[in-house]
Amino acid sequence: MDSSLNARRRAAELREVAESRLDVLVVGLGATGAGAALDAASRGLRVAAIDAHDLAFGTSRWSSKMVHGGLRYLARGQVDVAYESAVERGILLRTTAPHLVSAHPYLLPLTKGVSRRQAALVMSGYRLGDGLRAAARTPRRLLPGPTRLSAARARTLAPVLDGDGLRGALLSWDGRLLDDARLVVALARTAAAHGARVLTRCRAVRLTGRGALVRDELTGEEFDVRAKVVINAAGVWAGTLDPEVQLRPSRGTHLVLAPGTLPGLIAGMHVPIPGETNRFALVLPQRDGRVHVGLTDEPVDGPVPDVPEVPEEDVRTLLEVLNGVLATQVTREAVAGAYAGLRPLLAADGHTADLSRRHAVLSHDGVVTVVGGKLTTYRRMAEDAVDRAVSYAKLPARRSRTRKIPLVGAGPRPEGVPQRLAERYGSEAGPAHELVKAHPEEVGLGLTAGDLLWSVRHEGALDEGDLLDRRTRIGLVARDRDRALAATRDVLDRWGRV
Repeated sequence: MDSSLNARRRAAELREVAESRLDVLVVGLGATGAGAALDAASRGLRVAAIDAHDLAFGTSRWSSKMVHGGLRYLARGQVDVAYESAVERGILLRTTAPHLVSAHPYLLPLTKGVSRRQAALVMSGYRLGDGLRAAARTPRRLLPGPTRLSAARARTLAPVLDGDGLRGALLSWDGRLLDDARLVVALARTAAAHGARVLTRCRAVRLTGRGALVRDELTGEEFDVRAKVVINAAGVWAGTLDPEVQLRPSRGTHLVLAPGTLPGLIAGMHVPIPGETNRFALVLPQRDGRVHVGLTDEPVDGPVPDVPEVPEEDVRTLLEVLNGVLATQVTREAVAGAYAGLRPLLAADGHTADLSRRHAVLSHDGVVTVVGGKLTTYRRMAEDAVDRAVSYAKLPARRSRTRKIPLVGAGPRPEGVPQRLAERYGSEAGPAHELVKAHPEEVGLGLTAGDLLWSVRHEGALDEGDLLDRRTRIGLVARDRDRALAATRDVLDRWGRV
């Protein structure tokens, strides 16, 4: 299916949705919204899910790519939140997305700035986290336990560390995503396979209590979508659709370092933030040679932008923290790109870093709003939202099944395909490989015209932004995006565009 066929399919599905009465309309196609669409559709409900932009357009593509067990929540005494994270991490690793989520090692360098007492406290936290792993029944073979490394061993995993005063490192393991946006795409495709109508470029102008007034952003046409209940999963924009929801968004900035900036880095790193007790910057090497460095946590006031800008102050702060543990300083010129995401935190007093990552489900006037939480627990958030929607609208529906539903691509990987394709496509790597062989022209980061064509035919991509910024992450670096633009337009021109 090419993008012109995507447009025709989309138009037909829009007409169908406008002419029918749904059980559930989901607004927002980030991880939680796509997860809610899958949860509701897999219970046998009539479902449509819409987004004003694209799959994973908002916060869900700007994460640290972490699927974590919630050590920070343990440190604050939020054992229930940490346990929920550990359970959901295990579900992703074992059942729903083993092709997208895997274990990854992380070092906490024991530098002069880390006291022996602080190191002992952190290791105690790691061991408690390993206890949660066991309680969540995640096998050790999928997630190894923590240990302490000598300075020499630490520098084999992170040769960039400054050896002066380095006492060693604490090694822990946690889950990571190859790509957070691809998780959302897999969720949406799995929801569609269970019967959900998944429609991008459809903006919910107003929630009515009997559905929503929706505008087709491609044509400007407005129409009513009737539904017995609406799930508002619009993330940081949820308050614009439900004024009773009070959010305090928090900006998390990441730097994208150019390939070769931190040579030989194998493990991720947790770097203590000076003056903070339980906050760490994350340094995470990527498969494409880039390195991501984050995460700031700053409150954001005023209107919520579609794409948040990265303040230069955030860049300076992250470089200062990173350079505090390196043998060779990383300069501003090594920062090839940067991105910022806004977390939809519930409003409360205090610093945004201290706000609870518990999610909340609110309901009134035919609308169920789900807010808060984090990427790791998207499935539980979706389940809770659909549970509330079923109860609120008295819908005949089965209990949630999503703990046991593998996402698209989660089956056995075929033999004889390149490792890159096996990691990217999972059980779909075979047919993806055929497209790549037929269209091998490279567009960037080792991706080919065949990869782009796969996204057009199977992943609902409609334009250059869909392809470069969400189906792939070439667009994280402006010059990489510019180099890939001509090839991307060629793919769309040859196989049709919206």
